[in-house]
Amino acid sequence: MSTDFAALNDDLDTRARSLFKAIPDFAKAVGQGRIAAYGDGALDGSTKELMALVIGVVMRCEGCVAHHAKLCVKKGVSREQLAEAMAVAIQMGGGPAMAYAGEALAAYDQFAAQQ
Repeated sequence: MSTDFAALNDDLDTRARSLFKAIPDFAKAVGQGRIAAYGDGALDGSTKELMALVIGVVMRCEGCVAHHAKLCVKKGVSREQLAEAMAVAIQMGGGPAMAYAGEALAAYDQFAAQQ
């Protein structure tokens, strides 16, 4: 697989904005939930982004992989931390997760190169 993860993430953002314009009350609630879920607490935000990326890999969601890989870079997750998290994803998700874990690492590398 060869993916332009930045373009995939941009497309996802565009579609989400369009959807959320159609359902503004729900969009506001989702936004508030995201702030509460991903903010620093007992777990720091970077750990939570890694968790989200692992779930995206195991669920085989390309948009989730691109989005959360970008946020992992933004939150300062190291390549080594991401690789270890991908080992957990593969352990939990089996062979199909291995393909998406490779995509997650490629997405991370692509976004890190843009920094």
